[in-house]
Amino acid sequence: MDKMNHSSAEAEAETIEPLRYLSKEEAAAIETELVRDYRFGQQQLIEIWGQACAIAITKAYPLSSLAKKQPTVLVICGPDQNGSIGLVCARHLRIFEYEPTIYHPKRSSHSLHQDFTVQCEKMDIPSLSYLPQRSLINDAYNLVIDAMLGPESDWSNIKEPYSGILVTLKQVKIPIASVDVPSGWDIEEPSQDGINPDVLISLTAPKKCAMNFTGKHFLAGRFLPYDIQKKYELNLPVYPGTDCLIEL
Repeated sequence: MDKMNHSSAEAEAETIEPLRYLSKEEAAAIETELVRDYRFGQQQLIEIWGQACAIAITKAYPLSSLAKKQPTVLVICGPDQNGSIGLVCARHLRIFEYEPTIYHPKRSSHSLHQDFTVQCEKMDIPSLSYLPQRSLINDAYNLVIDAMLGPESDWSNIKEPYSGILVTLKQVKIPIASVDVPSGWDIEEPSQDGINPDVLISLTAPKKCAMNFTGKHFLAGRFLPYDIQKKYELNLPVYPGTDCLIEL
């Protein structure tokens, strides 16, 4: 009997497939299907992801654990989708009683991005016109949220002001939490000389660059329809309770 149980346990273990890490093409295809076939709105997806990012920050850096007296957080938002996700994250962090400050290296002309910016302004979230020196960042904030360059950016051709910001981020002493793909990383490969975030929040499913990530790694993809999970063989983990994200 023990032998039979042992065999069935082995068989069950063999059927558990490893979590899938997505290429750039696969990540783009899934997002296209969500919008086109499943009728998810872009604003809806950004809201889901941004809120999940804020919750991940509360798990990685609870208010009670922050080193500074004020629960300050610097959120660096790029002009594309990752930047919009950063704006939503900042708004939810404000609701969770953190004190986010937003830095936009370049303002986006995209209407959704502008809408999210207005929402932050209405929540009295301050915005910087320039990036402080690294010593000031270290002194003023508990952590930096990197929502600057996402999966769609060309990591091999990063221009100013983003290249200069990356130099500063490599030198800050406070923790960095990156949204989906750390700025300056190739989505397919781990970074050799990019920033080194302490926390990574993968959206939908982790990307190939995260395969050997050694920091605290969260996944926010519980909303995905089962047919998409099956089609792309994502093998997502079981999320605990009613949580919208899981630590990998």
